[in-house]
Amino acid sequence: MKLSKQTEKLNQYLETLRERFDNSEAPSDRKDRDFFNLVKEETAPIYDLLETWEKDASAAVKERKASVHPNQIQSTRENMELLLMHSYYLDVRRKRYIELYTSIRYVFDLLLDTLEEDN
Repeated sequence: MKLSKQTEKLNQYLETLRERFDNSEAPSDRKDRDFFNLVKEETAPIYDLLETWEKDASAAVKERKASVHPNQIQSTRENMELLLMHSYYLDVRRKRYIELYTSIRYVFDLLLDTLEEDN
């Protein structure tokens, strides 16, 4: 899958996660095994895509195909992983969640914009 497609797919996941954060309630028991398994099942494809995206995006940055700093790629992956868990467990203030969301969205959009210039 091309880097631009990966980034667009992650952007879609990001929107879905934000909707989940805005519209769902925190789990009654954070240690509930069934809830943990649900989260694990639903987030596994996102983690896999995120890992692939980080490798491809880092390679694109090294080859100067995208004008994003390498640290932004690594930070975006870490932020997305944080946001994933916060979207399900709702264990962070809304302001912090939106800061993570905005940061991730910025890098995704910047990457897409600079990649499109090369194509």
